[in-house]
Amino acid sequence: MNSIRRRLLLWLLSGLALALAAAGARIYTQTLDEANALFDYHLQQMAASLPDDAFEPLPPSKSGGADIDDGLVVQIWDRNGLQLYFSHPASKLPQRAELGYSTVETARGSWRVYSALEQNNIVQVAQPMSVRRNLAAGMALRALVPLLALLPLLGFLIWLTVGRGLRPLDQMAAALAQRTPDSIDSLPETGLPQEVRPLVHALNGLLARLARALESQKAFVADAAHELRTPLTALQLQIQLAERATSEAERKTAFEQLRRGQLRATHLVQQLLTLARQEPGLAARPHVAIDLAEIARLVVSELAPLAAEKNIDLGMDEEQAATISGDFEALRVMLGNLVDNALRYTPAGGSVDVAVRTRDGTAVLEVSDTGPGIPEEDRERVFDRFYRREINQASGSGLGLAIVKNIADRHQAAVALENRAPGPGLRVCISFPLH
Repeated sequence: MNSIRRRLLLWLLSGLALALAAAGARIYTQTLDEANALFDYHLQQMAASLPDDAFEPLPPSKSGGADIDDGLVVQIWDRNGLQLYFSHPASKLPQRAELGYSTVETARGSWRVYSALEQNNIVQVAQPMSVRRNLAAGMALRALVPLLALLPLLGFLIWLTVGRGLRPLDQMAAALAQRTPDSIDSLPETGLPQEVRPLVHALNGLLARLARALESQKAFVADAAHELRTPLTALQLQIQLAERATSEAERKTAFEQLRRGQLRATHLVQQLLTLARQEPGLAARPHVAIDLAEIARLVVSELAPLAAEKNIDLGMDEEQAATISGDFEALRVMLGNLVDNALRYTPAGGSVDVAVRTRDGTAVLEVSDTGPGIPEEDRERVFDRFYRREINQASGSGLGLAIVKNIADRHQAAVALENRAPGPGLRVCISFPLH
């Protein structure tokens, strides 16, 4: 299990163990240095206490064959090099004396040797280095044993401390677990540790965005239900009229009305789906470099048959290379809605012009028509969902400009409605930052 508490406990105890190991090594080396100095002085004093007058050679000590790992070895020579005394012949020390201190390697390990000239005799005192190392290791171990015994207690304290430090996360998780799907109020940020506060702040930001998205979806569903009720009711009435028709002419008229109602309902559903797909924050397609002129040519070619059917002149007024960063499909839908709206409200014999130009460091997309235009008092409301002016209400769903505004907002673009000059009509200008 991936646990922060266990991971912290492991790392803290590992760090503490490494620190103890380093302390033990330091204690060992320091104690060994002190033991070397102390035992060297002891060897010197031992050599000074031995006889310095000439005497006859003595037999080795009776303990010569005993274990000498913890003892001292003494050798004495006269000035002619005759060995007068050797306490432990089994030690295999060299039969020579190097005045002063020296370290000798033998088959039984390293020895520390001190040799001195004492009047008529040369005295040598030797001691195994293992004695000093064992002493240093024992002192280091005795210093570390209490600390090692405290490791379990320290681990328990670390476990409790880390658990107490992580308690705000447990409380936050419990608070979130108790919430219902419709409870998206912000979490309290007061009294939280500094390390937890950024996480709670980010969660509150997410909850705020989720609340806005839910409110938008609720409003969308309510508006869609309200708007679909009218065309569906009309379709039901037209079906009933067709069923009650007594003549072929009445039946033909009823079916014609039914067909038009079905087309209006289909268009409304298509617009609703388009609006739902273009809600800010819902589209996941990444933005890429796009030439607005290419989109303009594509939309004009797609809607040219519809314009010809209505006897409306649709074409490109001006075309300049203008590269922006955006979603190609979303921008195609946006321009398609603008041109479709213009075709719906432009009378036969009129014209709809699409222009792409650059101006003051921005890319400008314009759609101009020769329709009735939009009064200034209505230019803000026309971007609301399902808002339709009194003129020619049945020709649209009231969603075209709402879709345009949503897509423009996603691309950090500004939408402006202007009167077309000269003559009547409307000009829609959308300004994008250049790529």
